[in-house]
Amino acid sequence: MWSGVFPAVTTKFTPDDHIDHAEMERCISLLIEAGCDGLIMGGSLGEGSMLSTHEKLAILKIAQGVAGGKSVLLTINEAATRDAVELARKAAAAKADGLMLVPSPIYHTDPQETIDTMRAVAEASGLPVMIYSNRIAYRVDVTIPMLEEIAKDDLFVAIKESSDDIRRTTDIINVFGDRFDVFTGVDNLAYEALAMGADGWVAGLVTAFPRETVAIYRLVKAGRMEEAREIYRWFRPLLDLDVSTYLVQNIKLAEVHAIGSNERVRMPRQPLRGERRAAVESTILDRLAKRPALPEF
Repeated sequence: MWSGVFPAVTTKFTPDDHIDHAEMERCISLLIEAGCDGLIMGGSLGEGSMLSTHEKLAILKIAQGVAGGKSVLLTINEAATRDAVELARKAAAAKADGLMLVPSPIYHTDPQETIDTMRAVAEASGLPVMIYSNRIAYRVDVTIPMLEEIAKDDLFVAIKESSDDIRRTTDIINVFGDRFDVFTGVDNLAYEALAMGADGWVAGLVTAFPRETVAIYRLVKAGRMEEAREIYRWFRPLLDLDVSTYLVQNIKLAEVHAIGSNERVRMPRQPLRGERRAAVESTILDRLAKRPALPEF
């Protein structure tokens, strides 16, 4: 059902901490023009846990207005299942194309609690669901046995595999074949996962470097592995910025330099400063200075 590059879109704020509709439209337009295949709103990179329900539905509407018919998913990352169910219903009413579902971002659910929560959200919305499995960040692992149970429900169509174990991509494909669309959710494992047959890439640095991200994906899918690998090796120091407690600040700083955006974040986050800022900025500027020409694809 889903494949390709799906950016985890950053949320843009005005100086007085409201949603910056115009800047979001501009930045999302760059992603669509570069050939991205879908959009994911309100995720970790989108500071979803800092947004009100009204704001989440607002950024969904912004994305829908720019997406040109491509799939727009809203992230469900509420702490309480009751609240997740309510947002899922509202996302369906707002005509989201699907949900990306974080099973339990605060309370570390056991397998049955995880399965029951995911089913409740899917049933409430009636929308197709991409499961976000990230045992590193959220301490909830959606394992193969759990997927075997979930696979009985047709609403679960995809999994964003972010366990940080590249073997998982092959494990899922070996067990389920094409039952689930498998997306990699770790930027600096993307080439490896795509080479192992992942269907898509939920990407972070794509918001600053959309054409390079799309080029890697399409070249791999065309079997042009060496060309993709050259771009990926150039990209790796930037992709490493996604695997950090400061991924939001890192990537928004990359957006400043690469697409002329801003780095405003919602507190308690604050823009990078001091030695950390200097190191990240040095990486960004170095990669921009050595930016490769992209082949036709």
